[in-house]
Amino acid sequence: MHSASSRTDATLLEVARDAGVSKTSVSRYFGGERERLSADLQARIAGAAQRLGYRPNQMARSLKGGRSRLIGMLVADIRNPFSVAVMHGLEQACRARGFSLMVCNTDNDPAQEREHLALLAGYRVEGLVINPTGQPSHELRQLADQGLPLVLLDRTLGDLEADVVGLDNAHAIDTALDHLLAQGYGEVLYLSEPPSRASSRQARLARVEQRLGEGAGLSGEACCLEPGDAPALNAAIAAFLAAPGAAPKALLCANGNVTLAATRALQALDVGLGETGLMGIDELDWCELVAPGITTLAQPTEDIGRAAVDRLLRRLDAPGERAPPRRSDYGGRLIARGSTRR
Repeated sequence: MHSASSRTDATLLEVARDAGVSKTSVSRYFGGERERLSADLQARIAGAAQRLGYRPNQMARSLKGGRSRLIGMLVADIRNPFSVAVMHGLEQACRARGFSLMVCNTDNDPAQEREHLALLAGYRVEGLVINPTGQPSHELRQLADQGLPLVLLDRTLGDLEADVVGLDNAHAIDTALDHLLAQGYGEVLYLSEPPSRASSRQARLARVEQRLGEGAGLSGEACCLEPGDAPALNAAIAAFLAAPGAAPKALLCANGNVTLAATRALQALDVGLGETGLMGIDELDWCELVAPGITTLAQPTEDIGRAAVDRLLRRLDAPGERAPPRRSDYGGRLIARGSTRR
């Protein structure tokens, strides 16, 4: 015999009977209207569903009621630590609001982007969160024109109108450079991936060039290379360190991928961290493990993920309104470690 907890065919009516509540209450619980139920009712329904192994058929719900309770997420590179961290915040926020998250990775391939957009449209997602690369596709513009709520993560897409949620890039660069200056570094090499494909990289690079152009105790240059091009990166760092100058030198990395590549380069060059400063934007798990610890500026990825969902649901709750797109920028958090301690 099978126990009740192993069943996979329990019905909504059985959950209602087990919980001692109405069928309408159970429908509200799984239909995204949990806030209309008391905490006691929610707990009883959740307990009954768990005992019976009940799982709502979301596709059937969408066909019946016109709501899929699905949010789509389109990621340019799912290996990017920023994307993974934001994805976690998104999923948590979706679950709390009675939605499920569907994630598609484009791998920076326009053809895959078109296929994934068609897939997400077929599942009738109610909103779309995008970490874009390059220009918006025809398919994405069509979805936007049809009124599908869109939120862009930290990047804009030309003239495509959509809400944007992300890091305050100018403030992040100011925080990083001010920290390096306070620690006694006077020359900075800013390392970034090519900025042409991402507006956030462009914003960070522009702020670095502005600050270095102002002087105020800091000088230096910016270098844009692919992190995978180790020989070119090693050569650029070696040339910067070998250039004459009395001021202590530091590297500032535009994101986690560049921080990892720069760390490897400094190890290959047998350069000690601290006397030569190293700082990265994006906090990664390994940064505290590389002696003496790498200073980072942590992005508020959980806040960004929750804000993206909140922005989508605000649009869904007011479908007739054509409010102008909004941008919400969040500040980073400085985590000082030994790599910027002279």
